[in-house]
Amino acid sequence: MKRVGIYCRVSTDKQDTENQLEQLRQFARQQGWEITGEYLDTVSGSGKKVRPQFEACMLAASQRKFDVLLFWALDRLSREGVARTIHYLEQLQGWNVGWRSFTQPFLDTGNEMTNSIVLAVLSAVAKQERVSISERTKAGLARVKRQGKRLGRPQSTNPSRTTLWRRSKAKDYLGQL
Repeated sequence: MKRVGIYCRVSTDKQDTENQLEQLRQFARQQGWEITGEYLDTVSGSGKKVRPQFEACMLAASQRKFDVLLFWALDRLSREGVARTIHYLEQLQGWNVGWRSFTQPFLDTGNEMTNSIVLAVLSAVAKQERVSISERTKAGLARVKRQGKRLGRPQSTNPSRTTLWRRSKAKDYLGQL
């Protein structure tokens, strides 16, 4: 019998994990899985706040307290971006813990081919996301330069010894030309 850990997350106190939890418990029972842990967070999954139950869940996974992590949907597991989410899924695999999204049955380590394809696609999306961020940053810097704004740290009103030395060397060099 497979042991399953259940992870549920809602973003605000106005929401309730019970909707997710009830269906996840029922699904686990239908699969013949033994529920060995339930981890419930009420916090944003963006990565900007600590998720104590998620951390406890990952610790339990690393200690092999369950064989499969069952969650409602991938965005309930993490909204930290594709790269970070893939990292979590790969960590689970590294600990020989499978994972399954209830509402996205194609996200299941039980089907190795599908799993590999999904991770490959998500990895490609993560790479493209990094490229897009870089392109947006460069475009923003170019726009600011066109507007005549100076980028970087403000110049000091009191030049350092190193700056004074460099200026004197530059004058010496220019004087030799």
